[in-house]
Amino acid sequence: MKVMSTPPGAEDAALLRAIAEGDEQALRMLFSRHAPWLEVRLKRRCGDADAVADVLQDTFVAVWKGARRFRGDGEVAAWLWGIAVRRLLSRMRSSRSPVTFTVGLSGLVGGGDGGLLASAEEEALLGVEHGDVGEALRRLSPELRSVVQATILDGLTTREASRLLGMPPSTVKFRLRKARTQLREDLLPLRSRRELL
Repeated sequence: MKVMSTPPGAEDAALLRAIAEGDEQALRMLFSRHAPWLEVRLKRRCGDADAVADVLQDTFVAVWKGARRFRGDGEVAAWLWGIAVRRLLSRMRSSRSPVTFTVGLSGLVGGGDGGLLASAEEEALLGVEHGDVGEALRRLSPELRSVVQATILDGLTTREASRLLGMPPSTVKFRLRKARTQLREDLLPLRSRRELL
């Protein structure tokens, strides 16, 4: 399949339309464009390389089978991430052995391989990492940071985060409230200092 030089979002949407028509080459192109950054983000959330590989494969099988379901009212990358994170959640939920869940902000895009471009979301998150918010997030305990990662940064519901993190929904809510309080306390003095300048 030959795709004209268009903005990346439009090209991705054209690839999805071709995939919906059964074009395997379009699937290969979409995979080569998005698998690297998806793998990086999945690895940031899960320390099990086999689980990440399975989730990545399952994500693109789901794309092959469900490309027609893409409504076109958002970014293809966001749609792909939604599929991938829910596949990861499903994998963790059904796994008999515990799957390591990791949390962090750095390394969201491929710094060393030079071939990955940051999405607007990734650039914003990297900006957060190096600013006051990133510093405040690093001061959170790992337990609180994992809840913030799952609910705020990954956009999971309380129930989904509960399953992903292996804790009751009430614990997710409690830790999120505690994290917000601590972040507010850490960031408020910084804001006040800036207002004085």
